[in-house]
Amino acid sequence: MLKKDDAVYTRGSIQGTMLKTGFAMLAGTLAMSGYNIADTYFVGQLGKSPLAAMGFTFPVIMLIGCLFRGLASGVMTTAAQALGSGRKNKATRLVTSGILLIFLVSIVVALLGLAASASLFKHFGATGETLELVKGYMNIWYFGCATASLSMTGNDLLIAAGDSKVASGMMIVGMFINVIFDPIFIFGFGPVPAMGIRGAALATIGSQFVATVVVLYVLYKRHGLLRFERIPWRQLKSSWKLVIRFAVPASLGMLMMPIGSTIITRITAAFGDTAVAATAAAGRLEMVAFIFPMALGIPLLSMVGQNYGARLYDRIRACRRFAMRFAFLFLLGMAVIYFFAAPVLVRFFSPDQDVQQIMTLCMYIIPWGFGMIEIHRYSGFFFTGCGKPAVAAWLNALRIIGLMIPLSLLALYLHSLVALFAARLAADVLAGGIGYLLARHMVNHLPADGVAPQQSAAQMKPGRQLVNRLQVAATDQAELDSESDTQ
Repeated sequence: MLKKDDAVYTRGSIQGTMLKTGFAMLAGTLAMSGYNIADTYFVGQLGKSPLAAMGFTFPVIMLIGCLFRGLASGVMTTAAQALGSGRKNKATRLVTSGILLIFLVSIVVALLGLAASASLFKHFGATGETLELVKGYMNIWYFGCATASLSMTGNDLLIAAGDSKVASGMMIVGMFINVIFDPIFIFGFGPVPAMGIRGAALATIGSQFVATVVVLYVLYKRHGLLRFERIPWRQLKSSWKLVIRFAVPASLGMLMMPIGSTIITRITAAFGDTAVAATAAAGRLEMVAFIFPMALGIPLLSMVGQNYGARLYDRIRACRRFAMRFAFLFLLGMAVIYFFAAPVLVRFFSPDQDVQQIMTLCMYIIPWGFGMIEIHRYSGFFFTGCGKPAVAAWLNALRIIGLMIPLSLLALYLHSLVALFAARLAADVLAGGIGYLLARHMVNHLPADGVAPQQSAAQMKPGRQLVNRLQVAATDQAELDSESDTQ
């Protein structure tokens, strides 16, 4: 039977649980950015060529990350729903099968990456010494890509199990290990030879290996969500199908962001290098505003999934109201701060007056859409958690392909930076508004607590409701009997 700690998001205060978990994840979210910051800093000490080589690696690592993040999302969502419904054995089977699937995919990715590394980065424009440095970094990264994918998946699964403190703690520990390993492997220390940019890759892989071992141990020992035993092929195939049903739309939705970012950068380049530099710097400033809303949103998918599995739909409705209201008001406050502080803030990013001018213009316009961006993102979580991942992917495509790119092209036609920034604002507001309305409609039309989603009481006569409840109870009992937990 379901243990008290197996579905922590199905009880207690919605607001309290979200804020508590959000604050717990805040430090971990900050720590994750430390990986790239540390690598960039130490590699930067080696000179321009190694730093340029790092720049070439980011798009590929980001694309591969989207693939694994999607797979992790599939395992996370299905496991959360199973935990919420009280089916611990099913959750364990999904987690074990999902981790095996991600490990196998990582091997395929590594082999393909190693085989195509040279030609791929030549296509991106890397040549000569820079190309050799890129190959040296990526060959090590590919070799250890399994650790990168499994550490990320393990953290997501800890969050799905309600163990956000350990998940955040492992992010912090991993970051500190990376910071320690970076100078040792890059510049050499004692018996360790200086490896340059290859040392940065080794440091990242090493820190992620430690994190992987720890999180998998915690999932196995503390939560009982991982078993090292043979899974019958029929069950394995069934689990993989369920995970992939969620993973594919999630991966496609995540791919929209780097694709959209690349296209928007190309459009911005038509306004000159100064515009590109200014918008890139403004983007880094924007990320500061989203740190806490992103930390708050990390457990949101698991919270929705658990309560959906438990058929506690009123909690999902309350969660939607609080999450979206909080995100909007918080980011509205950040927009006000940015509007008035922009002339001062931009000075920390560039001494160039032209860059500062464009950055200021950007910060006067775009932040007013921050709240709607986060509502758009949260809407996707609600659809995914409620078993509709394709809608979440469609919402991402709508914002990037349907709104942002066409509106940005119109701004390019008008050759106006103001129009370009206004296009981004319009796309964010429209996409957020559509996401909000669709998510509200979906959540508000969920049935009463305890009723199967496809069998809403509003659609049934009283007699049929009674029959349905008896059928649901009988089905649930049969499933619980067949998947009885011994943990």
